[in-house]
Amino acid sequence: MKIIVPATSANIGPGFDSVGIALSKYLKIEVLEESQEWVIEHDLNPRIPKDRRNLLVKIALQLAPDIQPRRLKMTSDIPLARGLGSSSSVIVAGIELANQLAHLNLSDYQKLKIATKIEGHPDNVAPAIYGNLVVSSSSRNQVSAVVADFPEADFIAYIPDYELRTIESRRVLPNRLSYKEAVAASSIANVAIAALLKGDMKIAGRAIESDLFHEKYRQPLIKEFSDIKFLARKNGSYATYISGAGPTVMVLSPKHKTEKIYQLLQKQNFKGQIFRLQVDTEGVRVEK
Repeated sequence: MKIIVPATSANIGPGFDSVGIALSKYLKIEVLEESQEWVIEHDLNPRIPKDRRNLLVKIALQLAPDIQPRRLKMTSDIPLARGLGSSSSVIVAGIELANQLAHLNLSDYQKLKIATKIEGHPDNVAPAIYGNLVVSSSSRNQVSAVVADFPEADFIAYIPDYELRTIESRRVLPNRLSYKEAVAASSIANVAIAALLKGDMKIAGRAIESDLFHEKYRQPLIKEFSDIKFLARKNGSYATYISGAGPTVMVLSPKHKTEKIYQLLQKQNFKGQIFRLQVDTEGVRVEK
C-alpha cells in the first residue's frame, strides 16, 4: 500500500490562513510488512526520526493507538520549511495511515477536522486532502471548506536554498490591524476569491498582488522576491506571491508565457531551484 499526499501553496496573496492549492510535488509513504517496532526508512533530512518519534507515526497513533507497527518507506520532493506544506503533508499522511490500518472509514471532512485541530488552521491541510483550490475557515471548532477548480494557469516556483520557519515569518506580522485596514484587506481578499472562482485571472492577479494582510511585511525576508516579481510582471505574468510563510516565491503565469518566464528566471543568479508545477486535482490517495 502506498499513501500519496501533494504539496500545497497557501495564502495565494490575501487568502491568509484560508486559501490553498494542491500542487505537483509529493510525499509518498510505502506501507510494508508488520514489525516489532516502527521503522521509517528515508533519505530525507537527518533531523527527521526513523522510529515512532516521527511525526507521521505520532499522528497515526493519536487516532489509532493499537495499530501494529510497520516498516515504512518515506520519500518526498516537498522541501522542508519552504512554504510548500511539508509538515501538513505528513499530518495528512499520518491521518490516512491510521485510517487505512485501523479501518476507520474517515470521510474527507472528518480528516479535515482532525488535521485542522492538529495544524491550527486549514489552509494547507485542506488542499492536501481534497486537491484543487480550497477556500476554508476554522472558527470556534467549526471547520468549513469549499473546493473549486483553479483557473487555467501555470505555477512557477522559485525555492531558495535557505529555510524560513513559520515562527520567524509570523514574527514580522503586526499584532492587529485597524478596523479600516481590516475592511480594506478583506475586500481585496473577496475580489481575489471571486475572480478565481469566475476564472478571471487578470483581476485575480491584481488582487493577489495587492494583499494587505501579510505580504508587505514578509517580502523583505525574501531577498529575491522583488526581482522575481519585476521580471515576471514585465513578461506577462498574472501575479507573484509568497507561498505560505515563505520563502518559496510563486509566479502565476498564462500557459503560453510560462516557458519564457521560466527560462528568464533560470538565467538569474539566484541560489535556489525553479520548478514548473501543475495543480493536483486528487489530494491524498491510496494505491493498493
